[in-house]
Amino acid sequence: MIEKLRIIFTIPELRQKILFTLLLLAVYRVGWHIPLPIMDTSRTLFTDQGAFGSFIEQVSLFAASQLSQATIFGLGIMPYISAAIIFQLLASVWAPLEQLQKEGETGRRKINQYTRYATVLICLGQSWAYIGFMASAGMVREEFLVGGSLPFGTQLACVLIMTCGTIFLMWIGEQIDEFGIGNGISLLIMAGILARMPNQIFKLFGPLLTEGPVLGGTATSMGVEKVLVLVLLFIGVVVGVVFIYRAQRRIPMQSAKHVRGHRVYGGTRQYLPLRLNQAGVMPIIFASSLLLFPAMLFGYIAQRWPTTLWQELYMMFQRGTSFTYNVVYVIFIYFFCYFWTAITFNPKEIAENLKDHGSFIPGYRPGRWTAEYLEKVMVRITYVGAGFLAVVAITPTIISGLMGVDMQLASFYGGTGLLIAVSVAFDLVQKIDSHLVMRNYPSLVEG
Repeated sequence: MIEKLRIIFTIPELRQKILFTLLLLAVYRVGWHIPLPIMDTSRTLFTDQGAFGSFIEQVSLFAASQLSQATIFGLGIMPYISAAIIFQLLASVWAPLEQLQKEGETGRRKINQYTRYATVLICLGQSWAYIGFMASAGMVREEFLVGGSLPFGTQLACVLIMTCGTIFLMWIGEQIDEFGIGNGISLLIMAGILARMPNQIFKLFGPLLTEGPVLGGTATSMGVEKVLVLVLLFIGVVVGVVFIYRAQRRIPMQSAKHVRGHRVYGGTRQYLPLRLNQAGVMPIIFASSLLLFPAMLFGYIAQRWPTTLWQELYMMFQRGTSFTYNVVYVIFIYFFCYFWTAITFNPKEIAENLKDHGSFIPGYRPGRWTAEYLEKVMVRITYVGAGFLAVVAITPTIISGLMGVDMQLASFYGGTGLLIAVSVAFDLVQKIDSHLVMRNYPSLVEG
């Protein structure tokens, strides 16, 4: 492996791409810590572990941002992701966008342009509401307040700063796509996730370093045997995620023979790979985000009208402590798995493409019959993929309950963060590997 890493940095073009990507990620991490001028950096919001605190923590994870303190990258990349998801959903139900998607590269460029415009509008709305909330929560320094409120001009300036910060992050992602290596937006999210790991690792191993390795542990620390179990569990979960992430259902295909001149072409046997987890991490993102709203709603009602009913409903939707929450979580994951797969996977279009290229699935006639077969296969493998996502999603809850581990630390054993980190890492390795194979070097993942 050391020899392969040395080969990577001996290729000038690949070395330049990697260093350029690392430089832009370092710029992102610097801006992540720069607060807005009006903010009181001695205070931090959303430190509670209630429903709203969990919601903010979840959004910060997806957005590669820090919402507890308003920074120039405070909104992260979430407005751009939201705009992209909106246009992807609209393209499946609105004919003009669907037609643009079929126009190839020109249509995709037009949709990307619309996505950027929508990102600016979303940034303006979100940052205005966010700055107003921070001012009402007492996070603004006194010298910037006039009559106890934030002036319009000052608030507008902060809104423009945060909007420009998100647009700059979007530009960084595009520069990584064009001149770096890997998917820029995904790498920004992955960098935000991995940046949280050192603090959680210190929480895990810190007591062992200060108190020394002991068996059993105390009320405030864990024994060495529990730490070893957690390390082995983490390795096992990562191996399982890797195995399922790369799992495919290969559909055998046969290309028709055709004669050109005196030569016969085609007739080869190939495979149509269908990913077991076709929906990726989107079902967990949708399900976990949607389940935060009932807890916020019932928690607010329970504070206004403290009755037993609202308290019980609030506790039913507490993450990590409620059986009802986990059951509803699994149901939502299955629903969004089939929903997102139905949007991103079009068996009719695939069947038509196979027919146009002279290929067919043995035993099934081209056209409608092939589309029905592909849809039936996708329904079956999606059921398995959704079960895998459900297991990964509730793994942190199980570890937190059985091992007595903090929920933030347990979240590294499953959930969206781990899936995003693994998928982005695989994408990065495959892009590096393509550069090596193109230059006749050994593959990075062989053996």
